[in-house]
Amino acid sequence: MASSCIGNWVCYLLCCADDTLYCGITNDLEKRLSAHNAGTAAKYTRSRGPVELVFTENCADRSVASKREMAIKKLTRAEKLALIGSA
Repeated sequence: MASSCIGNWVCYLLCCADDTLYCGITNDLEKRLSAHNAGTAAKYTRSRGPVELVFTENCADRSVASKREMAIKKLTRAEKLALIGSA
């Protein structure tokens, strides 16, 4: 898995405690992951913690990250799992 530095945009996938997948973007991955696990990042993950980071993809900027997030969200669960497996 790729890591990120502050200022670099990342598209990421989380595996929630209920085995669902959540996709998001951030420019500070460690802070965002901590927020997800604290229940303060996203309504979706608030009741599904703890979460585990399973995929990251570095992006050039916020626009690219947002477009990649939308593309991943349109994938089926099987396609998302294949993406995770290919990383």
